[in-house]
Amino acid sequence: MGLNAPCVLVHQDAIDQLVALVHQLPANGHVVLLLNDGSSCDGVVTVRPSVQVFRDPQGREGINAEVQLERPDVPAWHQRVWLDRVRRVEHLDSAMGGES
Repeated sequence: MGLNAPCVLVHQDAIDQLVALVHQLPANGHVVLLLNDGSSCDGVVTVRPSVQVFRDPQGREGINAEVQLERPDVPAWHQRVWLDRVRRVEHLDSAMGGES
């Protein structure tokens, strides 16, 4: 991951929501991400994402995070998703235990 992101969050409530999403994405958890545009994607979280400081295309500094999903049934497939695009996380396994 580089130092640039397509979008950065600067307001505390949006950052708090992003942090809450990170806590719903455990390593090796099988999830469906429901995105703000109405689409979705699913896969296994390779590593729990971490909130980081990025710059957007206008040079503003803010917060974002990116998650990488893999599909064990499709070798060499992976997808990266910026968490500012995620509306909701659904769990397809019990990796979250009682934490969701």
